[in-house]
Amino acid sequence: MHARFSPRRHRFLYRIFLFAIDLDELDTLSGRLALFSVNRSNVYSFRERDFFPTGERLFNGRAGPLGPPGTTSQTAGPAGPPDPNLKARVTAFLAERGVDLAGGRVLLVTLPRVLGYLFNPVSFYFCYDRTGTPVAALAEVTNTFKEMKPYFLGPATHASGGGFTLRTPKHFYVSPFADVDVAFDFTLRPPGANLSIQIDDFIGAERTLTSTLTGPRRELTGGRLAWYALKYPLITLRIISRIHWHAFLLWLKRVPWFAKAARPADQRALYRPHPSIAHTPDAA
Repeated sequence: MHARFSPRRHRFLYRIFLFAIDLDELDTLSGRLALFSVNRSNVYSFRERDFFPTGERLFNGRAGPLGPPGTTSQTAGPAGPPDPNLKARVTAFLAERGVDLAGGRVLLVTLPRVLGYLFNPVSFYFCYDRTGTPVAALAEVTNTFKEMKPYFLGPATHASGGGFTLRTPKHFYVSPFADVDVAFDFTLRPPGANLSIQIDDFIGAERTLTSTLTGPRRELTGGRLAWYALKYPLITLRIISRIHWHAFLLWLKRVPWFAKAARPADQRALYRPHPSIAHTPDAA
């Protein structure tokens, strides 16, 4: 569900499905699901390089929890090649922020490629230590320009109710109908029998938009995956199509919009920058 409160009201609700994948079980899933493969083509194809590209150069890095500690130049990157293993990249990212995931697990809530096409507005990583205790969460936001930005919710953001909460400046171009310095307010609850995720936008004390993902857990079987391929055909393509459709509706409602290239210095700590900002002067 997605509801905008100002400057114009706009709301929509769609049924979708998401995968909740334990990254330690990728090879097992690929072996038992005919329609699902890891790092090769299939109806549903999970390619580890599509996610969490922390081995790549960071655009407009800033010291702090969103980018590698101590990076202050416009672009930053590791000395060696990126680790091809997704869990290893997540584990290293958390270790740099004081979270020990040795012996623990990572549950990724996302969509893989569908017939080769990938688009995830946001993927969620729920991270557990060796005792099974949730110790961190990550929200990896992707915009329609295919830029990515991870938001880190560490132990200090773990609320007594069992979820992770964080309000932080967005500093990322997600929609032309929201400026880049709007605040994200995350409430990420580790999945159990149900999924319950909420992300709000705030301008000062005013909540301008809310997005939620809720639904029951279902076992991932070959039969269910085949049924969902029919019930939710080309789901990643449908998601990007609906984003553009609702953008058109907002334009008809005369909601103010913001150009991506207008504020490159305020688009920070992101990966795979679009050419409209990638060659701007150093903003550090």
